[in-house]
Amino acid sequence: MPALQPAPRPATRPGRRVTSIISRSSGETMRVAGVTSNSVLSPATQAHSTTQVTVVSGEQLLATGQASVMQALAQASAAITSPPQGGVGNNSYVQTMQLRGQSADDTLILVNGHRRHIGANFNANAGPNWGTEPADISLIPISAIDHIEVITEGASALYGQDAIAGAVNIVLKRDTHGGSINFKNSGYYAGDGQGLDGYANWGTSLGKLGGYLDLAAQVTHQQPTDRTGAFVGQLYPVGDSRNETASRDVQRMLGIPKSTLETISENLSVPLGHDVNLYSTSTFGHRRVNVAETYRSAGNSLTDTNLWPNGTIPYIQMDQYDFETDNGIKAHKFGFSWDAYVNFGRDDQSYSTVGSNNLSLGENDKTRFYDGKAITSELSTGLRGSRNFDIGLAKPLSLRFGGEYRRDTFQMTEGEEASWIGLGAMDHAGNAPMAVTNRGRDIYEGSVDLNFFLTKKWEWTIGGRATSYSHLATVETGSIGTRYNFNRNWAIRANINTGYRPPTLGQTYYFYNAPFANYAIDQLPNSSAAAQALGAGKIKGEYSRSYSIGVDATPVKDWHVTGNLYYIAINDRLASTTTLGGSGVAAILAASGLGNATYASYYTNPVNTETFGGDINTDYTLHTPHAGTFRFAFTFNYSDNEIRSHNKTPAILANMGLNTFNNYAEQVLLRSAPKNRENLSVNWTLGKWHVFVEEQRYGSIVFMASPTAPPLQQNAAFLTNMEVGYKILPQWSLSVGANNLGNKYPTRVPKSVSAPLFGAYKYAFYSPYGFNGGMYYVRTAFTF
Repeated sequence: MPALQPAPRPATRPGRRVTSIISRSSGETMRVAGVTSNSVLSPATQAHSTTQVTVVSGEQLLATGQASVMQALAQASAAITSPPQGGVGNNSYVQTMQLRGQSADDTLILVNGHRRHIGANFNANAGPNWGTEPADISLIPISAIDHIEVITEGASALYGQDAIAGAVNIVLKRDTHGGSINFKNSGYYAGDGQGLDGYANWGTSLGKLGGYLDLAAQVTHQQPTDRTGAFVGQLYPVGDSRNETASRDVQRMLGIPKSTLETISENLSVPLGHDVNLYSTSTFGHRRVNVAETYRSAGNSLTDTNLWPNGTIPYIQMDQYDFETDNGIKAHKFGFSWDAYVNFGRDDQSYSTVGSNNLSLGENDKTRFYDGKAITSELSTGLRGSRNFDIGLAKPLSLRFGGEYRRDTFQMTEGEEASWIGLGAMDHAGNAPMAVTNRGRDIYEGSVDLNFFLTKKWEWTIGGRATSYSHLATVETGSIGTRYNFNRNWAIRANINTGYRPPTLGQTYYFYNAPFANYAIDQLPNSSAAAQALGAGKIKGEYSRSYSIGVDATPVKDWHVTGNLYYIAINDRLASTTTLGGSGVAAILAASGLGNATYASYYTNPVNTETFGGDINTDYTLHTPHAGTFRFAFTFNYSDNEIRSHNKTPAILANMGLNTFNNYAEQVLLRSAPKNRENLSVNWTLGKWHVFVEEQRYGSIVFMASPTAPPLQQNAAFLTNMEVGYKILPQWSLSVGANNLGNKYPTRVPKSVSAPLFGAYKYAFYSPYGFNGGMYYVRTAFTF
């Protein structure tokens, strides 16, 4: 690809942001968001022209009208599905993403090209994010982001282990002057869910040699929504006349939870001398969330009517403190470019159950319980290098290499005794002593990548990565990619990749006990004696192989087209077993010291899957002499996930007539996200005015309300988003918009399906576009 010339500021065109930087490392050329970014001095990923990279600018994120980075990215990219509420209970704490229909854990998250730590929340309930523990990008201020790169290629060897579906790299701003202050107010057509959001950023130069400091902050307060159905069942004990007259509008579990989020970030670079720069990138976030649980009526046998004579709604509260700091030195020495770094991230989540009780406490019963904590951390330190070599090929060969050490930890701390003793806190018991754990693992990783041209038009990329885990095997992955440029406007490319993702420590050691009146359900650590007695074996990582072919074209000026066909096969897919029950299971649990448990599940490798898919991204910019500028864009993604084969059911379960993965689990794994998504948009600017209109289509999904409920198809849906903005002054703009302008709701859940669940679920709780109807917003921005 032709080299870019130095530019004082990034050059921007809609849909792609290209920053030109010429390094001092033997003529290495860096395209931060373009095609060839092979130098370790770049904050971007190693974006080869043989792989597909879609760039979403910070301006495009803000144009969605969303305050959360996750929600904005999901709205902007058809390759990403991210339901506003991934499930019930603790699945509501953090919004997660699925790239190309794969698990949330199969996408590697990077910030300025370095791995971001995962969150402490283990999504233990059914839904698209069932059993996942991914990184949370919502803890980065949206005002801090320059652009986001979505790499839709399973090239673990190039980008890092875990990138089975691809990678998402968040590149932060590096401005040397100016900033902005933004405010947004939003609400839903139904009259609830008001949101207040403020975010700002400021940049300044440091010294006269190119140093910079960028600070950003965001505060978001979200009021709850409620789309829960009327309560079905006994509000009061049988025979109480109030059962006939009392209001049944008492449930609140189907809705966006009340939350407050505060985040800050810094991104700086300080020249220390000729060809040496010190850099630092840090984020800090605090989130408080209140999630409504199942309504417990006065007629429920677990309700303490002395405390709750009219029943109660227990809430789970999560108080989260998350931070990450990435510090290092970038330099050009000995003919190579170098990046030496130390990165540490930690996520601390504290849980409480309020509005509850524990009948086992008798006259000492209480309403509020401390449930304990979940904590994750990751320390990584490494050295990367790169250099170009002229070896007589059509263009210099680009070499990139690196080594890294990581230390991952996972902790669960004990809740207060009153939260877990006996029946435990109603609806959500605290962490019992047997749940307490403090685990860690050491990871050593090395990688080498080569990028070269056999001819001026024919490019190749070859990469290899070896990773050794202290509790797993050493794993090697590889990548081969090629691209042929017929001319400046047409090119084809192809890739073959192998990938690997280890189980997270949470997937290996997480334990939870859910007590009910006459039974209890345990989520067992895979390594526990009980899980091993039930045939768990040793949990393994996922191995993948993927193939893709694609085309890049510019048929005419200002019209850009990319298209891909891909296949992804994953062996030993990580997933939770079906809930196992019966007298044989109960006996094994009792023999393992879990006498109060009658049902159990554990995390394992039950199936092997495959995905057939394709995507199209195209945009056209029309410049007119008098009517302004129009940018038309269309994106499409199709992902069909299927089970290739089932791994053998353990003999102990087979002898009891059980299997590890039933139809319920299969439907949730394969059909809880839409196979296809389409986005069609137009962005018009004329003088001080701008208008953005977007039409989105979400394919159908299958909703499984419970393990015993029949599958329910949620029909495909069209949603319209619109924003109109006006620049009042050169530094002051005002915008009014709506997401889901037509107030579209998902397919209604039949009463026959929702009635056994107290009538709570009027809609699928993991609907890919939510279940809250239309949302309006007003936002204003001041720049300086």
